[in-house]
Amino acid sequence: MRIRKLRSRITVEGLDRAPHRAFLRALGVSDADLAKPFVGVASTDGRVTPCNALLGEFAREACAAVREAGGVPFDFASISVADSMSMNHGGMRYSLLSREIIADGVEAVALGHAYDALVTFAGCDKTLPGMMMAMVRLNIPAVFVYGGAALPGRWRGRDVTVLDTYEAVGAVIAGDMQAQDLDELEHVCLPTLGSCPGQFTANTMAMVSETLGLALPGSATLPAVSDERKECARNAGRRVMQILKDGSPLPRQLVTRKSLENACAAVAATGGSTNAALHLPAIAHEAGIRFSLDDFARVAKRTPLLADMKPGGRFLAKDLHAAGGVYAVLKALLERDVLHGDCLTIFGTTLEKELQGLSGADGEVVRKIPISPTGGLVVLKGNLAPDGALIKVAGLKSLVFEGRTRVFDSEEECAKVVKSRAYKAGEVLVIRYEGPKGGPGMREMLGVTALIYGQGMGEKVALLTDGRFSGATRGMMIGYVSPEAAGGGPLALVRNGDAILIDASSATLTLKISKAEMTKRQKAWKAPRRAALSGALEKYAALVGPAHLGAVTHSGVKGRS
Repeated sequence: MRIRKLRSRITVEGLDRAPHRAFLRALGVSDADLAKPFVGVASTDGRVTPCNALLGEFAREACAAVREAGGVPFDFASISVADSMSMNHGGMRYSLLSREIIADGVEAVALGHAYDALVTFAGCDKTLPGMMMAMVRLNIPAVFVYGGAALPGRWRGRDVTVLDTYEAVGAVIAGDMQAQDLDELEHVCLPTLGSCPGQFTANTMAMVSETLGLALPGSATLPAVSDERKECARNAGRRVMQILKDGSPLPRQLVTRKSLENACAAVAATGGSTNAALHLPAIAHEAGIRFSLDDFARVAKRTPLLADMKPGGRFLAKDLHAAGGVYAVLKALLERDVLHGDCLTIFGTTLEKELQGLSGADGEVVRKIPISPTGGLVVLKGNLAPDGALIKVAGLKSLVFEGRTRVFDSEEECAKVVKSRAYKAGEVLVIRYEGPKGGPGMREMLGVTALIYGQGMGEKVALLTDGRFSGATRGMMIGYVSPEAAGGGPLALVRNGDAILIDASSATLTLKISKAEMTKRQKAWKAPRRAALSGALEKYAALVGPAHLGAVTHSGVKGRS
């Protein structure tokens, strides 16, 4: 194998590297192995959630393929903080923060040990962007592999997911469901290992990985428990060795402004998670590209909603896989001239070439006639969100809402009112001081939004926050309001009884008070006192940037176009 000078040689060549070689031999590395490329195989493996429990097994398959292809694999695990277990309590402050820890941790091991290439595995909401951020930051030969989605459960003749259980809690509180029915649903909604099976954050970001060219085609929608998963992992090991031999394509050749726009289009066309608008700017940042909520909005506006995916639609990841997977969506977008076909794939070929001969839209999961002319996500702007806020409109019956505010300074305050049903139709529930710095950690609020929806109030009230939402959230829910309240953003100035107009058709979010009143309130505002923070949260709050730029914690590389 002809390979240019390997980075790993710094750890094994020379008289003074005898101790290094001794440590490696203790791992079973032979004299012959010392001359081969060293490949890191990173995963968020762990028995902490169903999303990550299979990743160690998949990583070992990739290791075997790396070794068969002439490399020496070194597998290691990173952390995972899953939204599933941190939901509805203070632990959620660590979820988004974990994205940065994952990226930093993989960087530390890969550079600290001077690995020549990298294969990464992830299975849940923050682990996927964390691994992709690390790949782009390091810019060494790398392949990403998603762990795959779980299969849905069956309940009373229909497919169900954990979202049904979240919303059923609200239905029980509202008296529309019996507790016994909830217990029955809870026991069947998640029958296998894997990530949540709708077009929620994990599956949305898996789609992003394929669209950007960081992952192999077909890997995003293949179920976690599919027999083909092991071969998928092996193919990743083989592919990274070929990239190492060829010298390209490297992550920053794949992550360009055009490919980021393609990823935005894929998200919008499938009614994907609003969290993508947080993670795509963060991935772009690692490539030195300034990519903001405004860029996301521009692409979403020109992109039709084509895929009928849950939570706003009918279908799950397994259904999209049967209909041709991510590439079926991309082919449909290319045919509508809303995709850059000249972007590179993981094979170094153009996306247009790889899409040739594919059937594209099946007419049911991926529609031939758009569900709506613009994407399922809308960025709102106005005097309440100068830098933007985000709403998922896929599945909404009305795009306009006006109401009087009920203001809460934490998620817990609002959740207490929602659980007791002490709110009424027509209100705008405002949850503030939950942004990246203010939380800190920008908590996800599926617990609250699912209760509202389960109580039959999903479009009868609106919820507005500088926190964020799950990809499973639906209804008149607006998040990611930027600038955030903790920095004195307009959300901090809202008072009980103010009128707010939400108009997703014109992409506006307006606090209906005069400029003079806004100025008066701004002068009188004082930042609230915050409780003492733990070490990780203290560092995060001190470093994290605004949501509309990805909530990143470092300055990044020099800018690119």
